Amino acid sequence: MYIPTVEGIIARRLLINYRVDSATLQQMLPAPFRPKLIHGMGIAGICLIRLKDIRPRGLPAQVGFTSENAAHRVAVEWDEHGVHHREGVYIPRRDTSSRFNTLIGGRLFPGVHHLARFQVAEADGTFAVDMASDDGETRVAVEARLAPDLPERSIFASLEEASAFFEHGALGYSDTNQPGILDTLELRCKRWRVEPLQVTRVQSTFFDDQKRFPPGSAELDCALLMRAIPHEWYVREPFSLLESERWRRAS
Repeated sequence: MYIPTVEGIIARRLLINYRVDSATLQQMLPAPFRPKLIHGMGIAGICLIRLKDIRPRGLPAQVGFTSENAAHRVAVEWDEHGVHHREGVYIPRRDTSSRFNTLIGGRLFPGVHHLARFQVAEADGTFAVDMASDDGETRVAVEARLAPDLPERSIFASLEEASAFFEHGALGYSDTNQPGILDTLELRCKRWRVEPLQVTRVQSTFFDDQKRFPPGSAELDCALLMRAIPHEWYVREPFSLLESERWRRAS
């Protein structure tokens, strides 16, 4: 089925990032993925993104729609068909304010999307996002404000290093209702710019789950902001975990 390229504006994107013990992350990743490391640690997080004027490329912005969205993600790398260290993000959970997204998830927008309620406030460089999924599985609450630099305790040596790390993770692999098959979506930003944030409050049923992340295995590292970014989404071929594993064993 032909799926058109989608374009629009990233009105606001908060990247809430945790540094995580690599062995802990590996347990939650399907093969062939492995954690992408920075200074010996894995990175996982929450992307809270407001998309505006979303429509098939070439149509006027007036026909586009706006939605609030959340994605829990893990930075990953893998080997594929002789290409070493390919990289992207594995997305085990997507939530959205848009009923349209939940209906077309897996078609126009790859991956299963869960309907959720968002409460958002922005003023004078401060941001507050509260998200609760309708199925009761996921809750996120974040408050942050613009900061002059990354926290001193961040694993990233500089804002430039952090920016490059996340810019290279343009391919997103999302869980689907088909076992062993991941939907693939590529984000192309027409310009890339991140700003540091200071997180003043964060709650996450995903990262606060001690069965998933034992005490001491995951710590809040930093947060980044993107805003007013023209971009395009490209749907790529679904990713077969079984096929990739067969190739890995044969190589």
